[in-house]
Amino acid sequence: MIATAEEKSSIAGKYLTFRLGRESYGISVLRIREIIRNVEVTPVPQMPEYVKGVINLRGKIIPIVDLRRKFDLSNIKDTDQTCIVVVQVRQSDGSTALMGLLVDAVEEVVNFGSGDIEDTPNFGGSLDTEYILGMAKVRGAVKTLLDIDRVVAADAITKAAHAAAV
Repeated sequence: MIATAEEKSSIAGKYLTFRLGRESYGISVLRIREIIRNVEVTPVPQMPEYVKGVINLRGKIIPIVDLRRKFDLSNIKDTDQTCIVVVQVRQSDGSTALMGLLVDAVEEVVNFGSGDIEDTPNFGGSLDTEYILGMAKVRGAVKTLLDIDRVVAADAITKAAHAAAV
């Protein structure tokens, strides 16, 4: 899909960038609520393997999604840089919920202009790239910009978020 100048302009802005393995990704800073160190996660039965479970964050139960597993990346050991990025996501019913994203390391906040963002390449008909807003170029590197609502839109995650809100 080729984005218009107006669509690229709406994607432009500040992004928190983070690493999963050797790849870099970005999420709009407007969706970030906080970054916390990796903590003990309580497993929840019958969730997909990428939903690690939940944590108690100052009295709120937050579902934790392991983005390495969600994106089918190789599983590496957690390090002292592994952390949880707490984001606010819009759910299919229009409500919002907090979710934690387990990432390998937080990099930096970068301001991407519309000229820094390229369309998502066509990877072939069977690959779902709806969760990718675009590919941003910064200092010779490429960062994949994520639509976090679509990344965590799976029914199991939504159910975990609704269960946490109750």
